[in-house]
Amino acid sequence: MRKLRAFRPLGLVLALMLIAAACGSDEADPTTTTAAPVTTTTAAPTTTTEAVMDDDGMEETTTTTAATTTTAAPTTTTEAPMVMVSDECAISAPDSAVTINMIGWTFDIMEFYADELEKCNGENVEVNTQLLQYQDARDQMLLDLTSGGTSAYEIVHGANGEITDFGSQGLVVRLNDLVEKYWDEYNLEDISQTAWDGATFDGGIYGVPVVSNTQHLMYRPDLYEKYGLSVPASYDDVINSCNVMRDEASIDLPFVMNLHAGSAWDVWFLHFFRGFGGGNYLNPDNTPAVNSPEGVAAVAKIKEVIDACMGAQGLTYDYNAVQLGLQTGGVASSTLWASRAAAMDNPDESDFVGGIEFAVAPSPMPGGPAGSSAWNDFLMIPASTDVDPEIIFQIIMEAVDAESQLGAAEVGIPTRSSAANAGVGGRYLPAAAESVANGIGIFAPNPAVRLMRNALGNQLPLVGTGEKTPEQALSDAVDEYLVEARAQEFVS
Repeated sequence: MRKLRAFRPLGLVLALMLIAAACGSDEADPTTTTAAPVTTTTAAPTTTTEAVMDDDGMEETTTTTAATTTTAAPTTTTEAPMVMVSDECAISAPDSAVTINMIGWTFDIMEFYADELEKCNGENVEVNTQLLQYQDARDQMLLDLTSGGTSAYEIVHGANGEITDFGSQGLVVRLNDLVEKYWDEYNLEDISQTAWDGATFDGGIYGVPVVSNTQHLMYRPDLYEKYGLSVPASYDDVINSCNVMRDEASIDLPFVMNLHAGSAWDVWFLHFFRGFGGGNYLNPDNTPAVNSPEGVAAVAKIKEVIDACMGAQGLTYDYNAVQLGLQTGGVASSTLWASRAAAMDNPDESDFVGGIEFAVAPSPMPGGPAGSSAWNDFLMIPASTDVDPEIIFQIIMEAVDAESQLGAAEVGIPTRSSAANAGVGGRYLPAAAESVANGIGIFAPNPAVRLMRNALGNQLPLVGTGEKTPEQALSDAVDEYLVEARAQEFVS
C-alpha cells in the first residue's frame, strides 16, 4: 500500500521570509514618528491526518506543515523639528503664509516697537508697519474698524480712550484668554497693574500696554536765566514768562502746547477742567458735567495762554512741530508728551542736546494739581481681522518682551517694571514721574465719554480762533453731545 505525503518545501518558506525581511528594511522617512519595538511570532509545526481515496480504496494521508517564524522589521522614525518664524522671533511659524499690517501714530518709542514687530518677518510671516500723524492714524483706523468688512490691519495702536471706544463697540479682540495663556511664558506680571487696568473695559482686556506717558514741561534754561525767570509752577507763571520773552529774537514762540486738532483740545481741557476742581465729563446718569464754572474757567485759562504765548501761529503746531521747535530753539518752552523728551538729547535731531531741561507740568490753577494726565498706549487686534488672533498676539508679545522693553526705555517710558527700574532712560524721567503723581489721572472708562470728547473737540477750537466764547462753546458741546447720546440711548 502506497503512502501519500504532502509537504511545503522548507527552502521556499525561508526564501519568502528573507524577501519579506528585505522589503521591511527600507530606510525610514525622517519626518514620521517612531514605531513600536520589534515583535517576533513563531508558529509551532502542525501535523494533520486525513482520509483520502486511492486506487485501492480508503487510505490515510499525513500532512506536516513546517514551523514558521515571522519577524516584523523595525521602523524607527523621527519627528521633524519645529520651525521658528525667525532667529529674532521665537514663535512657531504658521502653516500657511500670513501678513500682519500695523497702524499707529509716530513718536520715538512707537517707532522702536515698529522695528521690533518687523523682526518677525520670516517663515510664513510678513510684517508691515505704518506710523502716521496722530489724527491721520486715528481717523484711518476708525474708518477701517467701522467699515463692516475685513480689517486691513492686524494690529492697531491706541491709548486709554481707544480702549473704551473700541472695546465698548466690539471693534477689537477681547484678550483675556490669551493674556492668561501666555502670562507665565512672557512674564506679563512684569507689566504694572495700573497699565493692565488701563487696558480693561467692563472686565475685558482689549490691548497690550506698551507705553506709559504723561505731559511735562520742557524748556530752555538759558533763556529763563537770561530773563531771571523761575521755572513755571502754574500757567499764570507761563503767561508771565511769555510776556517777558515776547521780543526775544532767537525764538519764534515763548511757549506752545499742541492745540492743532480738536482731539488735542479735548486732552488739554481735561487737564484744566480737573485742575480747576472739575471731575468727570459726565454725571452718573450720563448727563453732561462740563458746562460748569470749572469748565468755563478751564477754557478761559487756555484762551489766556493762547493769547499771551501762541497766537494764530502757535495754533498751527502739531506735536511734531512742537518737538522740532524745541530741538531747534525756535520754541522756548512747552508742556509736551514725555514720549517726545528723549528726542531732545538725540544728536541726529536736536541742536540743543543737553540744553533742554525738564520739570513737572505747570498747574492750571495755582496750588492745584499738575496739568498732566496718566496715559498708556496699547497694541490691539481688530475683531474683523481674518488672521488667527493668537498668532498676532504672539508677535506682539515678541515685540514687547522684557528685552525689547529694556531697549524701549532708551526712548520712552516702558510698561514693564523690570525695564522702568533698570536705570536706563533719559533725564526727563523724574519730571515725568512727578507729573503723573501730582496730575489729574485719566478719563473715566465710560463709552458715553467718547461722545462728549468728540463734541468738545468740535466746539472748543472755535474759542481759540475767537469765533466763540468759552460759555458758548461749552453750551454747544453739551447740545451736540445730548443729540448723539439720546440717539444711542445713553441718556433719556
